[in-house]
Amino acid sequence: MSGPACRLRVKVVPGASRSEVVGLLGAAVKVRVAAPPEGGQANREVCALLAERLGLPLAQVTVVAGPASPVKVIGLVGITETEAKARLLA
Repeated sequence: MSGPACRLRVKVVPGASRSEVVGLLGAAVKVRVAAPPEGGQANREVCALLAERLGLPLAQVTVVAGPASPVKVIGLVGITETEAKARLLA
C-alpha cells in the first residue's frame, strides 16, 4: 500500500455523554468518547470515530502509542496530517 500516511496526537476524554471531536488542545486534537477507559473500549471508539469523520476504513486508523494514556498517537494511512486536522476540525 502506498500513499500518504501520518501520525496524529489525540487527547482522549473517555466516559463523555457523547462521542465527538472537540477541537485543538495545543498540537493535539481533543476527542470525547462515550466508551469507558476499560478493556480498550475507548481506544476502539476513538479509532471508529476518527475513521468515520475522516472517511477512512477502520483498518487504516490505529493506536500506535499511548494505549493506556489519555494522550495517544494515532496512525492514519491514506491521509496527511494537515488534511486530517482540516477534516476533523471542519
